[in-house]
Amino acid sequence: MATVLLVEDDPINVKAFSKTLTKLGGLMVRHTENVEEVIQIAQSGEVDLIIIDLALKNSWYEGKFIHGLAITQMLKADSRTANLPVILVTANCGATHRENFLEISGADGYILKPVVDYQDFVDRIRSMILNRG
Repeated sequence: MATVLLVEDDPINVKAFSKTLTKLGGLMVRHTENVEEVIQIAQSGEVDLIIIDLALKNSWYEGKFIHGLAITQMLKADSRTANLPVILVTANCGATHRENFLEISGADGYILKPVVDYQDFVDRIRSMILNRG
């Protein structure tokens, strides 16, 4: 069974995404906001895809506040995690900004919040996992 790492600070989104990915997608879900854990889990090969909230409020790394864009950049710059699909999750953002976020971060895709079409959400995640390689 494929596993998704959810890096999200909103408990409501954590619950909704986890339930959707588990029940509708048949996926296992792990969750953390701890940046060191994100890196360790990603490097371990224990997950097949990472979903990262762009606007994290509680994530710190080496004593500094860090947002989802920077975490994604770190993952994509590391040869051990560069090929691991990362999807950014963001709200209230125009298409131009989203494309810039993808280019800057190296992320493989983005999903807008709030998620309205849960089946499409799951299908996109599953497709990225299946096409990983």
